[in-house]
Amino acid sequence: MYRLLIADDEALEREGLELLIHRMLPDLFQIAHADNGRRAIEQAEEFRPHIVMMDINMPGIQGLQAIREMKSRLPDTKFILVTAYDFFAYAKEAVSLGVKEYIVKPAGREQISSTLSQLIEELEREKSKRTAELHLRDRVSQLQPLVENELSLLFMVDQVLDADEAKLSDWLDFPLDEGCAVVVAFPKQIYTLDKKKLYETFRSYAKTYGISNIVSSLIDLHMAIFIRNDTEDTDWKTSIKSFGEKLCSLAERQFQLPITVGIGSVQTGAGGLRKSYFEAVFASDVDRHAGEVRDFEEVVRGSGSNRHAHSLTPDEQEHSDEHRSYVISALQRIREQREQQTINVMDKAKRYIGLHFTEELSLEETAEHVHLNPHYFSKVFKQQAGATFIDYLTGLRIDKAKQLIASADELALKEVCFEVGYKDPNYFSRVFKRVTGVTPTEYRGQAK
Repeated sequence: MYRLLIADDEALEREGLELLIHRMLPDLFQIAHADNGRRAIEQAEEFRPHIVMMDINMPGIQGLQAIREMKSRLPDTKFILVTAYDFFAYAKEAVSLGVKEYIVKPAGREQISSTLSQLIEELEREKSKRTAELHLRDRVSQLQPLVENELSLLFMVDQVLDADEAKLSDWLDFPLDEGCAVVVAFPKQIYTLDKKKLYETFRSYAKTYGISNIVSSLIDLHMAIFIRNDTEDTDWKTSIKSFGEKLCSLAERQFQLPITVGIGSVQTGAGGLRKSYFEAVFASDVDRHAGEVRDFEEVVRGSGSNRHAHSLTPDEQEHSDEHRSYVISALQRIREQREQQTINVMDKAKRYIGLHFTEELSLEETAEHVHLNPHYFSKVFKQQAGATFIDYLTGLRIDKAKQLIASADELALKEVCFEVGYKDPNYFSRVFKRVTGVTPTEYRGQAK
């Protein structure tokens, strides 16, 4: 039901319009009255009408003045001017206020009905457009974490880097001009927690903190937050450290977790952010620094010292250089260890697939087995295995099927289908032909 406000200083006119509208357009309108411009403004605020029928000439605040006031507060409301005068004298100002419809007294029933029906159609179109826009915005908001995670992975994993980072950063309105990586490292006890809730809590906090950032998914025991410096604050890095301290407090307060937050150096471009990420990984050593926020640059300088190298004594300078060299070497080892860990995890995943490929096995189940986010696991698996998870799984199943078909046991093809993990013989036959170029029956004939 639509809300209609009739503003006219003559009660008989208001009541006559209401009676006519209820007869011509039954059950469509809830109607309110106003007998002057001031009351029309007050009623508009309380009643929030979809349509206002406004008499131009009323005591006190005139009709166009009242419309101007109401339009500023209710921009989507439709206005119909009702006048016994020449409308064209008011046309210029009325058009500037967005008034498109007018009725000259005495108005005929058909004109009133037609005008209101036309405005209802317009309101319905606008409602449909808003619904479509909201639906689109909702879909975009659901996609945004996935796109952020995709861009984060391009920064985090060298092997899957391609030319997409510029497109993704543009889509996310996250220029790769200047920024740094923050890594949140969790203890192993998160394996007993609701990891979805953990991720959503930290992502939500990062998004409402007031900094431009993108957030990766929870990958094993850590997640990365890439922060862009969109300010002119010369002490911006200090504010990032404050952000890290609040993340530590959040983890302790919400989950009783002693996390470590590592902060990488300020860099530019995708390559720079990847460097900052590995620095932050190095700084976020949760085993030895639980509950701390550690800035990589301070770690390099040693013990969090902020003194510059030129202010150190020769002995201190030598010690500082040795420490810096150690940290850089350790950072390289971190890279190598993470790459080796990835290889080890993929070997573990392949063993798991090898044991369960004849069952209903999913990528999500396998990723969970090796404690990796499914999206991250999918990308790294393809890089390491040279095939997607589905293609790799299919290859194992078809190789097994070929062995069974060619065996002396003469299993029925339907039995072979079930033995290698497929439930539908027709689907199995299509997959077999796609992989081998021949049907299972033709393959059996060739194997004899």
